[in-house]
Amino acid sequence: MGPVWCVVVAGGSGRRYGGAKQFELLAGRRVIDHSVAAAASVCDGVVAVLPADALAGADGAVPGAAAVVAGGDTRAGSVRAGLATVPDDAEVVLVHDAARPLATAELFARVVAAVRAGAPAVVPVVPVADTIREVVDGASRVVDRDRLRAVQTPQGFDAATLRAAHAADGDATDDAGLVEAAGGMVALVEGEAANRKITDPDDRLVAEAVLAARTEGPHP
Repeated sequence: MGPVWCVVVAGGSGRRYGGAKQFELLAGRRVIDHSVAAAASVCDGVVAVLPADALAGADGAVPGAAAVVAGGDTRAGSVRAGLATVPDDAEVVLVHDAARPLATAELFARVVAAVRAGAPAVVPVVPVADTIREVVDGASRVVDRDRLRAVQTPQGFDAATLRAAHAADGDATDDAGLVEAAGGMVALVEGEAANRKITDPDDRLVAEAVLAARTEGPHP
C-alpha cells in the first residue's frame, strides 16, 4: 500500500477569533502543533499550510511537519498549495483543519482505513444535537435533525481523486464538497464529539478542559 500524507490547513487570518488562532497556546503547545502531531502519528508525512507572512518568523517552524508552505487566498487555494507538495507516490491524502486540535490518532486511522477499503472520499461526521430551523423568505420550519450530520476533519481521499477535484481550481467549504461537485461519492465514518473546531476564544477554553481530562485519565 502506498504512502499516506496529510495536509494540515492553517492559512487563515482568524478574523472571527480575533487573531491567528492556529498559533494560540493550548495546554502548553500551539493549536497547530496538536493537529500536526495527531496527523504525524498516523501518516507518512505532513504538510503544514500557513499564512505567507508567518513563514519567515518563529511561527513558521512546525514540529513534525515534513514541509511548511504558504497558503492561498481561499481555503481551497491553501489546500492546493499543500497538495502540490505532497509526493506523487502518495496513495491516500488527508486534509485536516488545524483549528481542530482535538482530533485523535484513532480518528485519523479510521478515515485512512475507510479510504484503503475503497472509498474515494471519506468524511467523519457526528449527529446534530441542537434543534435546527430552516429560514426561507422570513419564514422558518424545523428540520428533522435525525437526517442531519455535522461534518468534521480529517477528511480522507484517494490521492488521484483529490488531485482531480482540485484541478479545476474550484472552491467549496470543504474538500469533500469539491469531490462531490465533480461527481464523486463521499462515504461517512463516525467522528468524535470532542473534535470541535476552535472558532472563538471560548472554544479554546473548552479544548483546554478536554485536554486536561485526557491527561488526567479516568478516575478510579
